[in-house]
Amino acid sequence: MSTYLLKLSGTVVLFLLLATCAMAKQSNASESEFGPVVRAYLGYLHNEQEVVDDRVSRREISVGYYRRNSNRIRALRQIALRLARDTHNDYLPELEAVAGDELGLLFEHPPQPSTLRVGGVVRNTFRFLGTIRSGEPFYVFARLDTYEQAEIMEKAAAAKKTEPSAGIQTGPKSGTRSRRVVP
Repeated sequence: MSTYLLKLSGTVVLFLLLATCAMAKQSNASESEFGPVVRAYLGYLHNEQEVVDDRVSRREISVGYYRRNSNRIRALRQIALRLARDTHNDYLPELEAVAGDELGLLFEHPPQPSTLRVGGVVRNTFRFLGTIRSGEPFYVFARLDTYEQAEIMEKAAAAKKTEPSAGIQTGPKSGTRSRRVVP
C-alpha cells in the first residue's frame, strides 16, 4: 500500500512539474511585450519556481509547502503582469504576497483582511494591491519607498496641524501668563 502511495505522489509531483513548465513556455512568449525590468522580475519568479520544483523532487520539502509557495509565485506573477499592463511602465515595486495566516510576517499587529482596501496604505509601509485567489487567497502588497512614506507622514502631520483642537486657544501664544489686575 505504501509503495502505491509513493508512486501516486511521485506521479502527482511529475504532473505538477510538467504543468508548470508548460505554463512557463506559454508565458515566455507573452513576456516580450515588457521592458527589461519587468522581464527580469518575471525571470526571477520563474527561477524561484524552478528551485521549489527541484526541492520537492528531491523530497526536501512537503507537498503542502510546495503547493503554497507555487501558489504564492503564481499570485506574484499575476499581480506583476497586471501592474505592468495597467501602467505601461517598466517598473515594479517590491511585492509581497502573504496568505491570511502569514500577515504577521509583514506587520507587528496584522490588520484584519476584511479591513483592507485596494490602494489603501497599511502602517505607512505597504500599499494593498488586492487579493489574488491562487489555490488560497493571497494578499498582495507593494512596499512603499522612502519618498512615498515621507510624503504620507507629511500629509498626516499637515492634517493634524489644520485640525482645531478642542479647549486650546489658537490665538497668539506668549511665554508668560497675563497678570491679574487688582483695582
